[in-house]
Amino acid sequence: MTAHAVTRSFPRHAVVINEGDRTDSLYIIVEGRVKAYVADADGREAVLSTQGPGEYFGEVALDEGPRSASVVTLEPSRFLIVPKNDFKEFLARNPAFAARVIEKLIHRVRALTETVKSLALMDVYGRIARVLLELAEERDGRLVIAERLTQKEIASRVGASREMVSLILKDLTAGGYIRNEGRGTVIERTPPPRW
Repeated sequence: MTAHAVTRSFPRHAVVINEGDRTDSLYIIVEGRVKAYVADADGREAVLSTQGPGEYFGEVALDEGPRSASVVTLEPSRFLIVPKNDFKEFLARNPAFAARVIEKLIHRVRALTETVKSLALMDVYGRIARVLLELAEERDGRLVIAERLTQKEIASRVGASREMVSLILKDLTAGGYIRNEGRGTVIERTPPPRW
């Protein structure tokens, strides 16, 4: 798969691909972190995912349609960029890897379905609680969100104003559900489904 691949580095906050572009490559993250997002004409964003080393994006280009989302670096990053034809040939010769790509796409469809469901059926508090629990990882018996999320980033994930996110996070902190620790957040106890 890497016969015609090239390695490229990007600084923090660099746009790697733009929604609507017609490009034909798969990007494998060697170093750094990225976020995929969609935006409207007014510049409002909705974050679809964040990814780090070992993960990849751009496989949707296999259908030769335009890019469905933009991707920007969250920190200095390096990618292995694989041309679409090399990627297709690799998939044809490696059915086990092709199955993993399909599984990843299914996972993304399920995650997007859950996001649409929460936007349509949950209130803002429920959406924030869901995002916090999804981002948390168990570490030494505690649920920890290692990455520092700004209120603006959370707002873009849940489709709410930064001010509303601020109020809900203050309530969750005052209620003993979450607390900031270093650059991350610790979930002390599971937030209730409704506030």
